[in-house]
Amino acid sequence: MKTIKWFTRILALCILIFALPFYFGYGNPLPFAKPDYSLWENVALTIMLLVFIGLALGWKYPKVAGWLIIISIVIGFVVGLLTEANLSINLAIPLIPGILYLVDGYKKQS
Repeated sequence: MKTIKWFTRILALCILIFALPFYFGYGNPLPFAKPDYSLWENVALTIMLLVFIGLALGWKYPKVAGWLIIISIVIGFVVGLLTEANLSINLAIPLIPGILYLVDGYKKQS
């Protein structure tokens, strides 16, 4: 169980270190702050912010973080399909630590 826990933490940290510069390099990373952004861009910025919070929160609260990551990404996929936006596979990458956070969180409970 410790292996899963630390693998998840290291993977989450790597995703944060790699993805945060892209998030802040987007220009204005605040969702719904610029009227030029489309609905999909605003939703994607919101989802990524929630995913970043979940990835960091998972170190202390893995169950909450896992659900936050998974629910926000699922909502992003649904909105992407409804707006006919090009779905980014990049949103699927944080699903791995999200699922592993849930495994870690629920395994501790048993």
